[in-house]
Amino acid sequence: MELDGAGLTCAQVHAVAYGAARVTISSLDRARAAWGAAQELTGPVYGQSTGVGANKDVGVEGGGLDLLRSHAGGAGPLVAPERARAMLVVRLNQLLAGGSGVDPGVLPVLAGAINDGFTPPIRTYGAIGTGDLTALATTALCLLGEMSWQGPTANVPRYPLASGDAAPFLSSGAATLADAAIAVHRLRVLLDAAVDVAAFSFVAVSASAEPLAAVVQEARPHPGQAAAAARLRGLLSREFAARIQDPYGYRAFAQVHGAALDALDRAERAVETDLNAAAENPLIANSLAWHNGNFHSAPVALALDALRAALVPTAQLSTARLATLMEPAYTGRLPFLAARPGGSGAMVLEYVAQDALAELRHLANPVTAGTVVISRGTEDHAGFATQAARYALRCVEPLEIVLACERLAATRASDVPDRPLSDDLDAVRALISKQFLTSAPCPPSRVRGASAVARPGGAVPLRRPPPT
Repeated sequence: MELDGAGLTCAQVHAVAYGAARVTISSLDRARAAWGAAQELTGPVYGQSTGVGANKDVGVEGGGLDLLRSHAGGAGPLVAPERARAMLVVRLNQLLAGGSGVDPGVLPVLAGAINDGFTPPIRTYGAIGTGDLTALATTALCLLGEMSWQGPTANVPRYPLASGDAAPFLSSGAATLADAAIAVHRLRVLLDAAVDVAAFSFVAVSASAEPLAAVVQEARPHPGQAAAAARLRGLLSREFAARIQDPYGYRAFAQVHGAALDALDRAERAVETDLNAAAENPLIANSLAWHNGNFHSAPVALALDALRAALVPTAQLSTARLATLMEPAYTGRLPFLAARPGGSGAMVLEYVAQDALAELRHLANPVTAGTVVISRGTEDHAGFATQAARYALRCVEPLEIVLACERLAATRASDVPDRPLSDDLDAVRALISKQFLTSAPCPPSRVRGASAVARPGGAVPLRRPPPT
């Protein structure tokens, strides 16, 4: 995958982070131009000829490397190597966009570190959405040899960053954007999978496809709603009509799920804008240093807050459909899909799904409602996109579990004996999560016109209830 400072996507960040792609550099021209201009600057330049934060008016000389040492102070457990690798990809792409003034010689070294499996030992806590200072300071000290990379022991990446490279190297929210990119990619895969899961439930209870009709969507043209309805409509072989109006889990699927798709699109645009931005402070452009606030993460934080909130209603409708699958009036079978009267069958799936849904509700709390004043009052606001991205990543697991519970119940055409269902859930989750790297939706072929549906261990005949 060629990096050029423009066009980097969330899916590409994920692919490199998880070993599905390597990186190359197209050109160092913009980085060289910014570095050359930085060497000619005169007058005060924040973080280079001055201190940082409340020390912005204090003149300093040659203290850049001490800035790295003082800011490599995160806390908590190390982030996974994949997340650290994603951060390196993001920062490399941003530096290629120009505007930082960092020595361009370090860029091929970063590319080599990514491709050779080296990652910096980044701690979980240490940023509030105004720059990932602790993560990038740690990375810089690894390049200098003052901290140890994680990974192989041979051909360790090294580069002699100069004092003037320190502050520009730190001026980025690359770790936050890396988490955001991974979360957006994975949540897109899950929201795609949710349509397939809903299709199984539609078939299982003979839900009407009338609410999905194109004429209905054209009357209220929200893009996500239309897309969700069209995709689900394409998965169903005929318009079941057991009831005049189905519960909201079916009748309002396109409206609720479509809103989540719209929120996801907005989040993806916000994140990908910043993946390819020279959001440096100061920005080196037109032979000048432009001091600015492009480091502030408000656009990404707000978009991720909206995305996490939108996941809750779509998961709630999944649990609502799961509830109908426990009801004889909808399935034509014993309560809870049990194998015998009084059996519990798949009852426990509701408990599991509601537990996961409760976690999603907790993670949906907005981070942008908070604020902060630090550094002796000179930094009096924060975007908290770091936390928004971290929580978005945490949403992946509970959303996957909710969808797995629904799919397991919907694809159970034979009655469920009283037995542990943990292995079955794991198998269904694997069907969904394996799509993260391929980005392909779950195969719809067994839903469309199917008399059998997929389940762990093979296909079974689908029994539809008579119309009521």
